[in-house]
Amino acid sequence: MVTDASAGDELDLQKELEETVKSLREVTLMIEQSQGELSKLTQRNTAITTHLQQVHNQLATMTSQEVRTAYDSALDAQQRLFVMRGQLEKLQSERNHLERFKSTLERARVSLGAGGASLSSPTGGKSPLASVEMLVNAQETERQRLSRQMHDGPAQALSNFILQTEIAMRLMDVDVAQARDELNSLKSSAMSTFQKVRNFIFELRPMMLDDLGLVPTVRRYSDAFKEQTGLDVNITVTGNERRLEPYLEVMLFRAIQELLGNAARHSQGTLVKVMLDLGDDRVRVSVDDNGKGFDPDSVQQGNSLGLKLIRERAEMLGGSFEMDSVLGKGTRILFAVPSRS
Repeated sequence: MVTDASAGDELDLQKELEETVKSLREVTLMIEQSQGELSKLTQRNTAITTHLQQVHNQLATMTSQEVRTAYDSALDAQQRLFVMRGQLEKLQSERNHLERFKSTLERARVSLGAGGASLSSPTGGKSPLASVEMLVNAQETERQRLSRQMHDGPAQALSNFILQTEIAMRLMDVDVAQARDELNSLKSSAMSTFQKVRNFIFELRPMMLDDLGLVPTVRRYSDAFKEQTGLDVNITVTGNERRLEPYLEVMLFRAIQELLGNAARHSQGTLVKVMLDLGDDRVRVSVDDNGKGFDPDSVQQGNSLGLKLIRERAEMLGGSFEMDSVLGKGTRILFAVPSRS
């Protein structure tokens, strides 16, 4: 006998599956279009590379401006090709994510159709499928963010370095002064990219979190975050400053990292206050900003995976999560978890 709960779950699954299939078709079409554009750009890049070789063979008869124009055209063509390849990789990653999610939904539908239990938990909490979905989506979102950062940052910079080096080498025989300017520009770009790589590594996994613990890492991260975003970040630490369980330090740091990122991306504020209270049996974290605020109900019903995961993890650890925001009056996120040092 099919209960009302399981029938409702099956309808929800079917609707979610249809939306996923629709998104999968759209992404597949975008991939086909991007592949066509990539083919055109590849052909154009090949033609420009051939022209560049001709320029190299005729350096003695060409002006420095003509040489520079030829290399600028080659640089532009390679950058366009690089960007299109990155876009295609992102779309392919999104398609893989949708295909995995579609398979998960299909297995869940089969389970329900075979008389499986309702997806809702007996206690009325979040369903196991919803938790798995949230985790998968969060992982894919993070992977896409890392891929985008690598593509738009170090990878593109390295591509530019190669071309700038080639330009400088060619100019050495034509205009030494201009070649020197090109090398100085290359040095400045390399120093900037090196700093970006260091920041990128720190965001991935701050080594000092393992070596020194949560509090020094949060302070160091807030300083770097302030420099990068221009937001005024105030950190207040109270209670018994000490090392916590490694899993708890990671959870707390990632939560603060996510909340600071949300403030920078969405709040349009100028000040963020972070309070970290290390109580004897409970750790409390609050993050306040003076931004534009939002409707908490719309966030709870929307796709804010970061906030949902913080809530989920806090509650799984036996803690609590509160969100307070008013349009035009900023936002306050507060969560607490039991602590064992």
